[in-house]
Amino acid sequence: MSVPVEAITETADADKPPVVVKKYANRRLYNTESSSYITLDNLADMVRLGRDFVVYDAKSGDDITRGVLTQIIVEEEGKGQNLLPTNFLRQLIGLYGGSMQGLVPKYLEHAMTSFAEQQEQIRTAMQKTMGTLFPFGNIEEVGRQNMAMMERAFSMFTPFYRGAEPANQADSQQSEIEALKAENERLRQELAAAKAR
Repeated sequence: MSVPVEAITETADADKPPVVVKKYANRRLYNTESSSYITLDNLADMVRLGRDFVVYDAKSGDDITRGVLTQIIVEEEGKGQNLLPTNFLRQLIGLYGGSMQGLVPKYLEHAMTSFAEQQEQIRTAMQKTMGTLFPFGNIEEVGRQNMAMMERAFSMFTPFYRGAEPANQADSQQSEIEALKAENERLRQELAAAKAR
C-alpha cells in the first residue's frame, strides 16, 4: 500500500539527508525513511517539494536514481504533461555519443537553474507590482521564451540544426521585446478591468 507523499514529506527539510529508496525486482519502491511502499508519483511529488532522495537496486545495491528519474519523466510525458518538445528530444538524442556529449549535462543544469531563478524573479516582481492580482498561470509565456533560448543554444551544438528561429540575433531579440510588450499590455488591461470591478 502506498503512503501519500504529504505524510512522507510534511517535515521535509533541506538539511535532512536524502531519503533512501530501494527498488525490488517486482518493481516496487520501498521508502526506508517511512518504512512503506511508495509509487513513482510519490517520488515525483517529493521532487516538487524539494525533498532529495536516492534509489538503490535492492539486490545489487547499485545507485539507479538517474534511471528512476528518467522513468518519472517518461510517465509524466505519457500522462499528457508534454513538457519536452519533440525537436528538443531529437536534438538531445542526437548529442549522445557526439563530441559535445560531455558539455551537455552542465549546460542543461545551468539552463534549468537559470530558468528557475528567472521564474522566481518574475513572480516576485509581478507580486510587488500587482499584489494579489498577478495571474500565476501566465508563466507559460516565460516557459516558451526559455525554450526558445534553449533551442537557440542547442543550435550552437548542432551545426546542421534548422529551427524556426530568426537567422539574425537582433530579429530574435526584437521578437522577444515585442512579446514582452504585448504581455505587459495584456496585464495592464487585466489590472484596469479588476480595478473597475
